Amino acid sequence: MPSGNISPRQKSFNRWGVEKSVSTTGALTGLALVSQLKQRPNLAPHRTCPTARQETETGERVSIGEEEEEKGSHRFWFSNRLTATAIRSITITAFGYSVKANIRSIIIMAQLKSISPCSSTALAFPGPKRASMMYHDKVCCPRKFSSGYELGARTSELHGNACAVISNNGSITRAHDKQVIRAVLPAYRESEASETTKNKGLRGKLNKVVLAYSGGLDTSVIVPWLRENYGCEVVCFTADVGQGIKELDGLEQKAKASGACQLVVKDLKEEFVRDFIFPCLRAGAIYERKYLLGTSMARPVIAKAMVDVANEVGADAVAHGCTGKGNDQVRFELTFFALNPKLNVVAPWREWDITGREDAIEYAKKHNVPVPVTKKSIYSRDGNLWHLSHEGDILEDPANEPKKDMFMLTVDPEDAPNQPEYVEIGFVSGLPVSVNGKELSPASLLSELNQIGGRHGVGRIDMVENRLVGMKSRGVYETPGGTILFSAARELESLTLDRETMQVKDSLALKYAELVYAGRWFDPLRESMDAFMEKITETTTGSVTLKLYKGAIAVTSRKSPYSLYRQDISSFESGDIYDQADAAGFIRLYGLPMRVRAMLENGF
Repeated sequence: MPSGNISPRQKSFNRWGVEKSVSTTGALTGLALVSQLKQRPNLAPHRTCPTARQETETGERVSIGEEEEEKGSHRFWFSNRLTATAIRSITITAFGYSVKANIRSIIIMAQLKSISPCSSTALAFPGPKRASMMYHDKVCCPRKFSSGYELGARTSELHGNACAVISNNGSITRAHDKQVIRAVLPAYRESEASETTKNKGLRGKLNKVVLAYSGGLDTSVIVPWLRENYGCEVVCFTADVGQGIKELDGLEQKAKASGACQLVVKDLKEEFVRDFIFPCLRAGAIYERKYLLGTSMARPVIAKAMVDVANEVGADAVAHGCTGKGNDQVRFELTFFALNPKLNVVAPWREWDITGREDAIEYAKKHNVPVPVTKKSIYSRDGNLWHLSHEGDILEDPANEPKKDMFMLTVDPEDAPNQPEYVEIGFVSGLPVSVNGKELSPASLLSELNQIGGRHGVGRIDMVENRLVGMKSRGVYETPGGTILFSAARELESLTLDRETMQVKDSLALKYAELVYAGRWFDPLRESMDAFMEKITETTTGSVTLKLYKGAIAVTSRKSPYSLYRQDISSFESGDIYDQADAAGFIRLYGLPMRVRAMLENGF
């Protein structure tokens, strides 16, 4: 049939918004429509393209006809062998391709959902008989412009035929020279996929994603964003690492209101303290002289649990709400890589067009997502049983003093009690086991010390740190219990470790802290260093008593059955073990290198 001779069926197709005519050669610009598959159309692509004819026969065998026609569904053809079905839903799926023979699979290239009160799931299914689906390459993030959204797609290959869902009685056209796909949604918006925007945060189709969920602004808007951009189910995961009951209240309702299919909450407090905090305490790991690694230790335990949940629910991806400027993105993803490298990882902040918290708030409002933050909220906080961090607003200028009302775990030292409080910490092999003589579980022990330290203003840390990604950032941390434990552990080690061991331990502690800060918790090097720390602290057993007063900590007592301190040796009184006369020979030998250098310089 000549391209200029347009049949009634083709006119029907034109009313869908497609203006191309049929090509007798089956070239990339050719197009035809089948409005009822029960009546086989005699169109040129079926004479020139055997693969297309095979698809029509397949369609008839699965009874696509009156039933779908009643739903407003139509099937139309590209003579370049792309098949698509238009259904009244709200999802657009577009495909970029070049034709190759004999191999039959599908390659999804771009996807966008329109705004609608309805809900739908993106569909993609094999075209010809025995065809299989294959996801290849990725799609780019939508970029909003005046008339709608633009999606970029990299050039990819479609082997054989494929079917796609186009929504709201929409239509699809294709320009073969620029690899452009254009989908029209009547009464909603236009969407265009172009190779020219292929570097705008490429994405692919996923089935089920486990999202690290806090119920805050970022993760609340990520839920609908994942559904819109990946056509996936979202399982929200929340780890209870001691952030407080207020942070956990109402999470299930929030998750469902955001569009999640499930919320999983796990109590990880004991595991967090026992398997992550205490090893860092034993190692003496402090990052850049001040930071006690509160967030750094929490991320791997959360990510580890996410991998477990992904395995339990059959998810093929995990997602987090970390920004592209911070350290947490690295900490989460390195853990994912170490524990299950097959999982896909989605990081929306590296892909979407939301540039800040105000944009996220507006996005949430448009999608009717309840969030607990307004534009007047100024601080970004992260809390767990070990610490509470504060960032943002006036803290971004290192010259600004933190406001008094910012702190939540510790009282202002000036307002702390006028009487000091004494606290005794008991240790066994480098790990704390008791407070004031009472044995407690790891989480309970830390919680108790947080209360004690907090009421005396202990544990405030204000620092400018070097982030893993290279920039500097200012953060204020409240770590009352952790500060007490580090002080006590150091004092006990002063009794039980000799000089050489202490020096080696301190040098390794720097590297240990760097590994934890950088998200390399499951790195074999850190695990090997852990074995060393465990060995050398075998005798770090005993108790330390500290005096807390208006933000300050002073040690008042150290005791250990393995103490290397001997009063009879250290005393200025005479004794049998240490002969002061022995010091003369030691000094001469110890200073020999200095004596030799001086002789050389002076010509002796």
